[in-house]
Amino acid sequence: MVEIQILEKSDEFIRFIVSGVNVPFVNALRRIMLTEVPAMAIDEIVILENSSILNDEILAHRIGFIPLKTDLDSYSLPEECKCESEFGCNICRSNLTLEVEAGDKITTVYSGDMKPENPDIAPVSDKIPIVKLAPEQRIKLEAYARLGKGRKHAKWQPVSMCTYMHLPEVKIDSKSCDACGKCVKVCPEEILIKTDDGIKTQNEIECTLCMDCADACPKEPSGVEVSWDKNAFIFKIESTGALPVERIVVEAFKILDKKVNDFSDQLKKGKQK
Repeated sequence: MVEIQILEKSDEFIRFIVSGVNVPFVNALRRIMLTEVPAMAIDEIVILENSSILNDEILAHRIGFIPLKTDLDSYSLPEECKCESEFGCNICRSNLTLEVEAGDKITTVYSGDMKPENPDIAPVSDKIPIVKLAPEQRIKLEAYARLGKGRKHAKWQPVSMCTYMHLPEVKIDSKSCDACGKCVKVCPEEILIKTDDGIKTQNEIECTLCMDCADACPKEPSGVEVSWDKNAFIFKIESTGALPVERIVVEAFKILDKKVNDFSDQLKKGKQK
């Protein structure tokens, strides 16, 4: 049975323990978050005027990587939209405009200068620098945002970090350990502490499995045993701001469940043939 224990959670970061699963499962979940959970990104830009130092291609590339807030409930993937138009519609496309002209001083153009057609599809931050304009330089463009998946391009990845590791287990062999304290000194996460009753562990979940403590022990075999639970993992996920991190996890589980069910159905059809 799969069990989940949340350790930390905010709108953009979550750390949790998932147990009762194996490496293929958590790796599939991680890859789905990276490549399958849809997010909004600027996919097409029409540059009407650009007298800045950046050429059109570099300017478009920078703007394309600005994370956008995403509304999964109101928009459809272009390939799934009923309009079936290469230009898109208000269900599969959202427009943003940018028009900035420098006056007598050097002007920095920020993501906040972009004006979204839909306030729900806007840059996640107003402070992302795009380009600097010298006096009298000007930029005017129209940008079109669409839902997409990270497997097609990294700009559609909704996560900036998505990692997992085995749940660590640290044990002290009281018979061989003489409490010399060498393992305590080398532990970078201060998992081990020296007490009147010998070496004890604390906050084992913070262990990075570096094995320095086991290597530092002068005993043979080592009085410190560092291992991990093969069926429990610690996930760390950070959102780009496009989606709340909780929504990313939920969508990843839905996609994984659908893939398993589709594969199961194909196996059943294969047996019938």
